[in-house]
Amino acid sequence: MASFVLVHGPSQGGWIYGRVAHLLRTRGHDVYTPTLTGVGERSHLRTGEVNLSLHIEDIANVLRYEGLNDVVLCGHAYGGIVMTGVADLLPGRVRSLVYIDSFVPATGDSLWKHLPAPFVPMFLGSTAKQGGLRIDPVPGEFFNLNMADREMFDARCTGMPIACFLEAIQLTGAWHSVQKRHYIVTTGWAPSPFAAEAERLRAEPGWKVYASPAGHIAMLDDPQFVADVLQGAV
Repeated sequence: MASFVLVHGPSQGGWIYGRVAHLLRTRGHDVYTPTLTGVGERSHLRTGEVNLSLHIEDIANVLRYEGLNDVVLCGHAYGGIVMTGVADLLPGRVRSLVYIDSFVPATGDSLWKHLPAPFVPMFLGSTAKQGGLRIDPVPGEFFNLNMADREMFDARCTGMPIACFLEAIQLTGAWHSVQKRHYIVTTGWAPSPFAAEAERLRAEPGWKVYASPAGHIAMLDDPQFVADVLQGAV
């Protein structure tokens, strides 16, 4: 039995991992799917203080207060940056890292720095409508999410505090001591900004890279594949 902590992407919530969590729990594992401050069922916490550092603390506190060690940490998109910060803060508690369509950050990186060009005007425009503090969620259609889940996905996604995208992560490098590193890239939407990241990591020692034919929201499009990779990360 292993312990998994699954970190969702922007505008989502722990609900996005429901299918993956069910599959892992039926195999006897402990699975935690926390929701970051300011989104999902915690979207009522809409203050200007919600940023990347707070989200790193959100997840670090799950490990601390649940007494978790030897954890498999997984992060999707923005969640991959969050979990890197957690692993850097608490490397002795982490067994493996699993990134799903995420940029793997270096110190000083922010998600904004890596945003594909089409996202920039979209986010800036929605931020202006949200008082400069939040961005509107991106519809599932943009990520080629399967048709059956689009209505549910769009209804549950919330605005995202823009400070989470703008804040640069500060890393000591301690996260590099986590030896098991895995990366899932999805090929079912294009152009994927993560294809180049996957190719870069294929050439680096210590990384295992997997490809899913799913759209960007692989937790809904291909939960069996994600669960299998996570179990393999144990």
